Amino acid sequence: MSMPLLIPWNVVGAMWNIFALPQIGFLGHTLNAIGFDYNFTQQIGDAWFTTVLMDVWHWTSLVVLLSYAGLRSIQPAYYQAAEIDGASRWAVFRHIELPKMKKVLTIAILLRFMDSFMIYTEPFVLTGGGPGNATAFLSIDLVKMALGQFDLGPAAAMSLIYFFIVLLVCWVFYNLMMRNEGQS
Repeated sequence: MSMPLLIPWNVVGAMWNIFALPQIGFLGHTLNAIGFDYNFTQQIGDAWFTTVLMDVWHWTSLVVLLSYAGLRSIQPAYYQAAEIDGASRWAVFRHIELPKMKKVLTIAILLRFMDSFMIYTEPFVLTGGGPGNATAFLSIDLVKMALGQFDLGPAAAMSLIYFFIVLLVCWVFYNLMMRNEGQS
């Protein structure tokens, strides 16, 4: 299950590039065979779909492992009490597991959110920012500005602004998630 986490980012991009090619790739060929006009190298929607699917495939196992660790950390006494009370599986999930996993899920969401802003290698290898500039994330633009045009000053300022925006959004999200934590 953790195999996608062990694959280097550039290999993930190359693997999905081959997997999604419309002529020879399994995904591209299958989608075209069932009637979809799929070509991630020429259609913006297909490029976004492939990029998002690749990112989800690459990082879902991290969220699953974190969630599993959170579930395993719940004391068996809670489950025993729920069984004695005759709680349904839904009630156990809603009143025991979900509240006990709130911090773990918050960390998982924050990690994925922050990581989604650092995405560079996979979409660069997959689409190169194309078609056109459709999948040119800010990180790709920063690298082009810093290394391609050698504008280090504006690139550094842009990266600091980018960092502070991500930090602010994470801080707001964390405070919203932990707002009622002291009352329980």
